[in-house]
Amino acid sequence: MMQESDNEVVFEARGLTKIYDMGEVKVHALRGVDLKLYKSEFAVFLGPSGSGKSTLVNILGGLDTATEGKVFYRDQNLTKASERELTSYRRHYVGFIFQFYNLIPSLTALENVKIVTEIADDPMSPEEALDIVQLGDRANHFPSQLSGGQQQRVAIARAIAKRPAVLLCDEPTGALDSETGIVVLEALERVNRELGTTTAIITHNVVQGEMAERVIQLKDGQITDIYRNEDKKKPSELKW
Repeated sequence: MMQESDNEVVFEARGLTKIYDMGEVKVHALRGVDLKLYKSEFAVFLGPSGSGKSTLVNILGGLDTATEGKVFYRDQNLTKASERELTSYRRHYVGFIFQFYNLIPSLTALENVKIVTEIADDPMSPEEALDIVQLGDRANHFPSQLSGGQQQRVAIARAIAKRPAVLLCDEPTGALDSETGIVVLEALERVNRELGTTTAIITHNVVQGEMAERVIQLKDGQITDIYRNEDKKKPSELKW
C-alpha cells in the first residue's frame, strides 16, 4: 500500500478557493482547500452534490482555474500556467473519465481509442488499451452495439492509451447500475495497479470509498475529513 512518507507528491493544493460570479450572486465552490495526492495512489473524493468535488478535480486537471490559492502538478505551478500551457499539461499528463462516455458514434471502439494514440508522445497501442479493460473482442463494435458499461470501459481505454500520469474520474459509474458499475471500477483498479497511474474518483456513493487507499470527504467547498483504508476492498466486494 502507498505510504505518504516514502512517496512523491503529484498534486499539492494550498488555500485553493473558487468563486463563481453569477451576477448578483457569488457561489463559493471551494473555500481554502489544502490537499496532497501521491504517486500511484487510488483516492476517492466523497461528498454530496455541490460539495466542491468536481470543481476541485477540474482545477487539478487543468479544466478550470482557481480564484485564489495555488495548485502544483509536481513542480509545475498550474495557477500561473497560460491556457496553452494548461492544454499541453492536459494532453500529456492527464486522462479524464466522465459520467457520460463521449464516444464518437460513427467510430468503432478501436477507432475511438486510436484518436488519442495518434496525438500522444508515447502511447500504448489501441489494442493493448482495450485489452486492459477486457474489451479486445469488441474492438470493431460501434458504441451503439455496446452496453453502457462497455462504452464506459472504452472511454477508460481511450483515457489510458496515452499513458497518463494521472486519471481523474468524475462519477464514472453514475449512469450505470451497480453490477455494471463494479465492472467499470475493476477496470479502473486494474489500471491503477498495473500501470501505477495516480487515480482519483469523484462520487457521492459512500460504498465506493471502501476500495480507495484514501478517502477525501468534502462538504460546502471544504475538506471535512481525510482517512485511510487499512483494509481496502476489491470492487467485487462492494455492494450498493
